[in-house]
Amino acid sequence: MSQTNSPFGPIDGLKVIDCATILAGPMAATVFGEFGANVIKVEHPQGDALRGMGLSKDGHGMWWKVVGRNKRSIVLDLKTRDGAEVIKAMIKDADIFIENFRTGTLEKWGLGWDTLSEINPRLVMMRVTGFGQTGPYKHRAGFGTLAESMSGFAHITGQADGPPTLPSIGLADGIAAYHGVFAAMFAIYERDVKGSGKGQYIDISLYEPLFSLLGAQSSTYDQLGVVQNRSGNRSVNNVPRNAYQTKEGRWVAISTSAPSIARRVMALVGGDEWANDERFATPADRRKNVDEIDGKVADWIKARPLEEVLDEFERVEAAIAPIYAVDQIFEDPQFKARESVTWVDDEDLGKIAMQNVFPILSRTPGAITHPGPRIGQHTREVLDEMVSSGSISPELADRIDEEFKRRTAKS
Repeated sequence: MSQTNSPFGPIDGLKVIDCATILAGPMAATVFGEFGANVIKVEHPQGDALRGMGLSKDGHGMWWKVVGRNKRSIVLDLKTRDGAEVIKAMIKDADIFIENFRTGTLEKWGLGWDTLSEINPRLVMMRVTGFGQTGPYKHRAGFGTLAESMSGFAHITGQADGPPTLPSIGLADGIAAYHGVFAAMFAIYERDVKGSGKGQYIDISLYEPLFSLLGAQSSTYDQLGVVQNRSGNRSVNNVPRNAYQTKEGRWVAISTSAPSIARRVMALVGGDEWANDERFATPADRRKNVDEIDGKVADWIKARPLEEVLDEFERVEAAIAPIYAVDQIFEDPQFKARESVTWVDDEDLGKIAMQNVFPILSRTPGAITHPGPRIGQHTREVLDEMVSSGSISPELADRIDEEFKRRTAKS
């Protein structure tokens, strides 16, 4: 289904060129597409490496089906004269251009910010790199794992007596993607609502958005000389907070960010007298006595089956949740009620499940029109639109299309 024929969402009418690869840039483009933008995915003739990431079925990657959703795919080689000419023509009426080449690469091809902003002064350009467009590391290759390492995240993640722990998902990429989305919309707001009429470029490193989520660590170190270290599933701020095993071996997590919740948990597992012990009066006091408190909570939960634990915590209005694997998510009534998992028709795999569009807007919600398309699936369609608008010549369109077909037949 052509995105341009399916207007929906709050940003219907915005044109986004996704010229990025694994993973932050494409994820940002996915969000724009979910909320109505016309997203054109520009792929190298070999395709976005995202297509081959993770598990696949019948040669179709699951990651691509999700991150490629709501996009139209066109194949261009930007290093060639024809490819560069087409991308410049696309830029003329684009709102947002997303790229994640190494710093200086687009400039080398004659497609840097100075060139593109001259073609379209209203352009907002998202530049996603490992370390940003400036600084001594700007030319280094960068992936999310490096960002998760250097940001300080891995240092505080894991058991106290274990190694630094990296996340098993693209955490830094995902956080950078969402930072990029709101930064681009800030730029669009300034351009259109405040009325400057001018675009700008956005410099997004992978490590800085994740670093920004580490809260008061910088201030704590600067003012108190304290370096936060690993504490497992415990919190350095609130007690009790941990993952606890139930009688039948299931796991739950509890949080007591509010003092009133902490007292309710402690009264539930140890009675009012224990909960009112002056040794536990303040968050600082509870942190000093974390072993005793955690042990009491763990023993109480370990003696009971999951459903009883959840019911009792709900009865006293304390915060708890089971720790789910994805198969358990599919069965949970809350996920079902909100349709957090949805099924989408796919021309390759039939019905395919994937996360729905978040967040939920009451009046102009997002939607999924189709999963990730085949490589270059919309090449001719996009080229024909550009010919119709006078952006490119029919001859150029034919050359690009013929080259795409030649490469496809060869592969």
